[in-house]
Amino acid sequence: MTTLATPRFLLRPPATGDAEPIARYLNDFAVAGNLARVPFPYHLSDARAWLRTRRPGLPLEETNFAIELPGTGFAGQVGFHRGSGGAVLGYWLGQPFWGQGIMTEAVIASLDWFFRASAANEVLSGVFAFNQASLAIQTKLGFTQTGRSTLLCLARNAEVEHIDTIITRAAWTGRLQ
Repeated sequence: MTTLATPRFLLRPPATGDAEPIARYLNDFAVAGNLARVPFPYHLSDARAWLRTRRPGLPLEETNFAIELPGTGFAGQVGFHRGSGGAVLGYWLGQPFWGQGIMTEAVIASLDWFFRASAANEVLSGVFAFNQASLAIQTKLGFTQTGRSTLLCLARNAEVEHIDTIITRAAWTGRLQ
């Protein structure tokens, strides 16, 4: 299983011991309400059930990384899941860690890894229309908007307007030139 080092922290495979901080941070509507696939309230049993799905040998498109801050521990997640159009990037960060550039650094490391490890020509993502902080990360990193859709937000129990985004391999590798 892959572990990535960034200048400030590690991205490592999620572990059983992450269940309590996952449950604590996702049982915050300010976090869960920005995510499509997370119910609210979010319980320790939800975290344990999700962690049981993380096992060695998953395809690259199903890889998730725990964000491990030195001296603090688990702070959030970044990773990929399979969508109908290919790999989809998703991420979240516990509210105490917002506004520190952590997620930008985590997304950079995970996309660098994904494009090196796979033959994929693009990664899809997106944000709910009200999530301007997450959209700012994607815009800064070169994602482009491809349209709008609606997506079920489990925490809100509603279909919510979603801004669909994409980054191509060429745009990702070309951003440094």
